[in-house]
Amino acid sequence: MSLFWSIYVGVLIAGNLGLATFLYFYGTRVKIPIEGDGTTGHSWDNGKLRESVRKLPRWWALMSLASLVAAIGYLVLFPGFGNFKGVLGWTSAQEVRQAREENANKLDALFARYRLYSVDRLSEDDVALQYGHRLFQDNCAACHGAMAEGGYGFPALTVNGDDGDFVMATALNGRNGVMPPWGAVLGEQGVSEVANYVLSLSGSPHDAARAQAGAARFKETCVACHGADGKGSKAVGAPDLTDRSWIYGGDLASVTQSIRHGRNGIMPAWKNRLGEDQVRMIAAWLRHHTLRERPPQAAPVAAAP
Repeated sequence: MSLFWSIYVGVLIAGNLGLATFLYFYGTRVKIPIEGDGTTGHSWDNGKLRESVRKLPRWWALMSLASLVAAIGYLVLFPGFGNFKGVLGWTSAQEVRQAREENANKLDALFARYRLYSVDRLSEDDVALQYGHRLFQDNCAACHGAMAEGGYGFPALTVNGDDGDFVMATALNGRNGVMPPWGAVLGEQGVSEVANYVLSLSGSPHDAARAQAGAARFKETCVACHGADGKGSKAVGAPDLTDRSWIYGGDLASVTQSIRHGRNGIMPAWKNRLGEDQVRMIAAWLRHHTLRERPPQAAPVAAAP
């Protein structure tokens, strides 16, 4: 706080305290002229109502005096009177820092035993799952949905949620997924053909003739990231094009837009905010949730003898 504002605040506080003190002593000692009947002489309703004068109650005087003393004591002990820091040296920043340190110590003791286990093992621990779910709700749900279902521009985390190491690496260090624009390379016809081929990989509605024509273009331009089978690559952040889990929409117009103009998705790093212990809890809950929500795979049919 600058010297000007310190003086400004000090003058306001001193003025208010001075006025309150004056009113207190004035109110307890002032003598108001009264008539012989104990009233001021003011009357209403043709004399039926008359204004009486009574001394201020003792409890009111004592409470007012206590309030004045408490206010002055507070300004002596704590900051509030301009730049004066108070004799106790208390600050809200120090209070928050101490509270955070105490909370960190409690969490460290809580998470100590969980550091001994992998994400796979923690995904079977009920207590760890409760913490992980709460941490997910507080830090991840705003973008990825309450149950990790994703949303426009944010992937569904249940796609790769069963891979604990991958989830932890992504959450701790962040990820930048870039889809370059291919409109200038493919041309409008080529973009349309590739878009229809991409839709055909997941069995989505598409133009079969254009999809067939787009297969060759896909192999020339897309397989480096998405693979020959279109299942993508976690290493480079290329999504699986066969599972109908679309980040920017799975209709023809949206897929065409992604191919023509490209996409750029940034996942910020959470290492400094959450730390490895809390991210491990989130990864454990996400793995458990992913495996629970994933439809069971049909058992293989035995070959005929």
